[in-house]
Amino acid sequence: MTTRLWIASHHDAGLGHGGWAFVRADAAGPVGWAGGERRTTRARMALSGFAAALKDAPGGAPLAVVAPRADALVLHTLLKPPADPPQDDPDLRATLAKALAGRAWTLALGDPAGPTPAAFAAAWAETAAAKARRGGAFAVAIPKVNLAKAKGL
Repeated sequence: MTTRLWIASHHDAGLGHGGWAFVRADAAGPVGWAGGERRTTRARMALSGFAAALKDAPGGAPLAVVAPRADALVLHTLLKPPADPPQDDPDLRATLAKALAGRAWTLALGDPAGPTPAAFAAAWAETAAAKARRGGAFAVAIPKVNLAKAKGL
């Protein structure tokens, strides 16, 4: 069975804080997490969300990843590494390379404007960024009651 994964990040370039969120749907049911950091980048938030999503994902199952355009551009460098690979966030890139080794996965653009899991993740990423601005780095599970309200899961 394919594991479906929606990832979104949010970054306030002026203040420097950011957040990420993911929703994963697989045989075990939907799971979601959100987190954030102060003094970060959008790329780091997109990579952090992807790493968090893969941490306890079922091994071996193909992944169907959906992300907003800005995040998909960051994640695409993992799917098809460019000739001159990005030098930012080597820690997360190494973690993701290891987690994705030998695993089939696809990447698609998601529209965070409609009532979809992509929009749900984008809203949580924005909320996470605001929380990180006030309280610093964190990660928290999205409550099951909230996941049950996500359209399209």
